[in-house]
Amino acid sequence: MTESLTRPAFQLAAADVLAALQSDANIGLSDAEAQRRLAAYGPNELASEPPIPRWRRLLAQFTNVLVLLLLAATVISVIAWLLEGAEGLPYEAFAIIAIVIVNALIGFFQEERAEDAVAALRKMTTAMAVVLRDGRQQQIDSHALTPGDILLVEEGNAISADGRLIGVTSLQMAEAALTGESQPVTKTTALIDGKAGLGDRTNMIFSGTVATFGRGRAVVIATGMNTEMGKIAGLMQATPEEKTPLSLEIEDVGRKLGIGVVLIAVLVIVTILLVDRVTSFAGLVETLVLGVSLAVAAVPEGLPTILTVVLALGVQRMVKRNAIVRKLAAVETLGSASVICSDKTGTLTKNEMTVRTVITPSGRVDVTGIGYAPTGDLLLHGSDQPVADPVLINEVRRALQGGALANNAVLEEKESIWAIQGDPTEAALVVAARKIGLGPDELNRRFQRVGEVPFSSDRKLMSTVQTDVDHAKTVAVVSKGAPDVLLTRCTHERVGDEIVPLSKERCAELLVAVEMLAGEALRTLGIAYRRIAEEHYDEADEALENELIFVGIVGIIDPPRPEAQEAVATAQRAGIRVIMITGDHPVTAATIAAELNIVPAGAKAIRGADLEQMDSDQLLAAVREHSIYARVSPEHKLRIIQALRADGHVVAMTGDGVNDAPALKRADIGVAMGITGTDVSKEAADMILTDDNFATIVAAVEEGRSIFDNIRKFLRYLISSNIGEVLTMFLGVVLAGFIGLVSEAGEFFIVPLLATQILWINLLTDAAPALAVGVDPVDPTVMQRAPRPRHDRVINREMWLGFGLTGLVMAVVTLAVMDIALPGGLARGNGEMVFARTLAFTTLVFCQLFNVFNARSDYTSAFRYLFSNWMLWGAVALSAVLQVVVVYTPFLNQAFGTTPIGLMDWVLCIGMASMVLWVDEIKKLILRSTGYADRRRQQRFEPQLHANR
Repeated sequence: MTESLTRPAFQLAAADVLAALQSDANIGLSDAEAQRRLAAYGPNELASEPPIPRWRRLLAQFTNVLVLLLLAATVISVIAWLLEGAEGLPYEAFAIIAIVIVNALIGFFQEERAEDAVAALRKMTTAMAVVLRDGRQQQIDSHALTPGDILLVEEGNAISADGRLIGVTSLQMAEAALTGESQPVTKTTALIDGKAGLGDRTNMIFSGTVATFGRGRAVVIATGMNTEMGKIAGLMQATPEEKTPLSLEIEDVGRKLGIGVVLIAVLVIVTILLVDRVTSFAGLVETLVLGVSLAVAAVPEGLPTILTVVLALGVQRMVKRNAIVRKLAAVETLGSASVICSDKTGTLTKNEMTVRTVITPSGRVDVTGIGYAPTGDLLLHGSDQPVADPVLINEVRRALQGGALANNAVLEEKESIWAIQGDPTEAALVVAARKIGLGPDELNRRFQRVGEVPFSSDRKLMSTVQTDVDHAKTVAVVSKGAPDVLLTRCTHERVGDEIVPLSKERCAELLVAVEMLAGEALRTLGIAYRRIAEEHYDEADEALENELIFVGIVGIIDPPRPEAQEAVATAQRAGIRVIMITGDHPVTAATIAAELNIVPAGAKAIRGADLEQMDSDQLLAAVREHSIYARVSPEHKLRIIQALRADGHVVAMTGDGVNDAPALKRADIGVAMGITGTDVSKEAADMILTDDNFATIVAAVEEGRSIFDNIRKFLRYLISSNIGEVLTMFLGVVLAGFIGLVSEAGEFFIVPLLATQILWINLLTDAAPALAVGVDPVDPTVMQRAPRPRHDRVINREMWLGFGLTGLVMAVVTLAVMDIALPGGLARGNGEMVFARTLAFTTLVFCQLFNVFNARSDYTSAFRYLFSNWMLWGAVALSAVLQVVVVYTPFLNQAFGTTPIGLMDWVLCIGMASMVLWVDEIKKLILRSTGYADRRRQQRFEPQLHANR
């Protein structure tokens, strides 16, 4: 479309650009035309590298060095079988190849699932744009922008396409990302003669830049790769996706564990060659196949893939709880959060002004219910008793009726959600009136507005003039405003049905009541009225606001969210400190904080002005002691965060404005508001709250801790099980003589398990059970523990000791079952080698299936919450059934070297395998009974002083 421009857009008048693009500044494109252009010019997105074809990703599953070595060794074994006469079929070789293929398919589908989950996460955080189409404002996906769209720009918006400005109001743009200009650029609509660099095109806005002040309107001239940002992107190579610290640590663990396993596999091969004196070519090949099979089975090459799946699925669970995580690394950090710095308005509170109390001549009444839903009751102040005094009820009705009449707000219900149009304080009066039956229908039947004296900051009053069917030939002047100002305009007071003079003493009493309400952080409004003869009313003006009759005072507040108090308590039980940082009045901040139990009643807020007088040491001391900060600026927020982080805390910080971006970036976890937040704050944040609710932050921390727990669970399961396989093979070869292991006819060496059996165990237990334990439900006790230390490794020393113990128990019970079955060992059984191997093979499988229940906790019994994860039980059942199939299917008997076993043999295998569970239960019981488990769970955060202090 831009080819229709005769010159660059910045050199043309706005009207000429609109004409060339066939667009209208006040109407925009039609929806149909926008769709046609989108189809012609493509989506508004930068080109990316084409996705790797699925067939290449499938083949990549076979590129692991160990897998290639195993396949090569298997092929060599088939060649050796052919050279030696090709007697029978090489079932073992076929089985190995089949297992490798199945393993590759499982890896491929796990990667597919991980990529799909991450792609879904990216889709959740797609930027939006506001455009004019068919004369209506519409919020659309930024990818749907097309040349000719009229783009509406507000402060905080991130720009997604290039456009020629056609209207501005004090618009300033941050263009550092594109031009390197550090200062915001003031924009105009005037055309520019001659050539101009990007930084000098003041009548243009560009993709990738941000509106920092003012507002504007532009016609889109370029999208996608045709934007200036797209031209630059086309010159650059794709930037590889940054890996999270946890991913790097998991890869490091996998790499080191792999090296260790390969070394042990080599040691097993060397031991076999020395002990059994294998000299034939076929024997050497079979030894190599066994060693490589052990390495392939025991090396946890799937750890990074399972990690991505667990993280991505956890993030999708967070979305259901109204938290969108933009960066997977934030999930790791959430589990370590020790401080949540939260704004007050809209996050800890409803951001819905609510009448909380009414004072009339006969007493004080509390109004229940919060927010804009018109449900609530009148209670005697400070009690739960309903108001019964008819005089007091009528006085309250009169006051709230006046508040609803001197009012321009509208309350309406849309899809079961109550919303307002107009001023929130006026809306609070409308809602309170509706609670006592004074809705618009009731008021309109009696009153009709005939005039208004608008509010002004000088008068601090607003009045309306109403006709009243109950008082013919008169009009009522109804006023509301600041009580101290309104009282000076009043000469009388309505007490019940009587109108009495308003004395100076009574005025003083009312002003004391106003001060009392202000001390409770309530915003106060006075209500008054007068009646005048209809013939004396000409027009509404300030002269009417005299000789008024005072009827009452209302106290209004933005109340705490009902769920916020419990969320604060949950955070505090979890060892997380909650800090309120707000631009509101200190008294209001302290009152709300006390209601939410963030601080005790009577605690004082520190003001932004106080922070400015503090040096670094004083600020550090302040943030340790105080949890309320009021009248603060974004710069103050940044200093508070820096002080908390210097003290060793992991800080989550909320923000919604353009100027909050530095603090959000500086915080360990930047949290942006999804409803009230600007595009800039969302881009700077790690997480976005779709409901702007503090409770969602706490829920996200809970999910973050749960995700980290689940990562540890699958690591605990996989690594301990793999160590069990390695120790079984190694100790079986070393202790062969003690447990009766002897080579049978046709065997070249003595080993407890065959290569196919090792690979089968890996296939059976490392796939479904590992993934199932990785998506365990949230542990109900996860928020009863202290935050995880910032530098705590995902696998610590205690876990490694646990891996070793579990692996050793697996090896001991597996070899013990083999010893029981064989005639030459300590137990002196009478079975043949194939029978003994089948028992040992089955025992090790069930050892790992029992181990999956151990892995769910370091300290909690496996029998607690035993049935909370149905996916885990399904995975265990599937693995058990497949093992039964391998034991009883004839052609699989030949492939895997198994033989059918009896019922008591199953009892022996499962009973011995359960020792893995019982030993771990005894260990957990000891740790709990000695108090060690509780000490570890409640290991409290200790502040670390900054080195320069």
